[in-house]
Amino acid sequence: MTTYHGRCHCGQTEWETKIDGDAHILCHCNACKLLSGSEATLNQIANEGDLKITKGSTKTYTYYGDSGKPVNCYYCPNCTSHVYHHQTVLGPKIVVRTGLLQGSKKFPVAAEIFGKDRLSWQPELAKTFSGPPEH
Repeated sequence: MTTYHGRCHCGQTEWETKIDGDAHILCHCNACKLLSGSEATLNQIANEGDLKITKGSTKTYTYYGDSGKPVNCYYCPNCTSHVYHHQTVLGPKIVVRTGLLQGSKKFPVAAEIFGKDRLSWQPELAKTFSGPPEH
């Protein structure tokens, strides 16, 4: 497990997180498209206790995922960069936005989730699951 440091776009919020597996998981779900304004988000699963806000704070809002369970989104209150999400269906695990971590430009893509929602022009880059990985 490696510790990485992250920061939001404006620098008001910073954090450190431990992740197991230095790789991105691309999520093509429609919620991620709306949240990011892009085709996919870059993520990794971490233990909730392995992320610490070291500067600033986060705000939270909640939406309901495909499971029907709440998804709590934590973001910088100034620039709205999303630090992580807690999909309650995952229990004590969180989804860390790996694109905001120092050194993540070198991460390979390990998997893709919600491939059923991938845009038609986006090529498959790694093993793809049609929904969440358990599908």
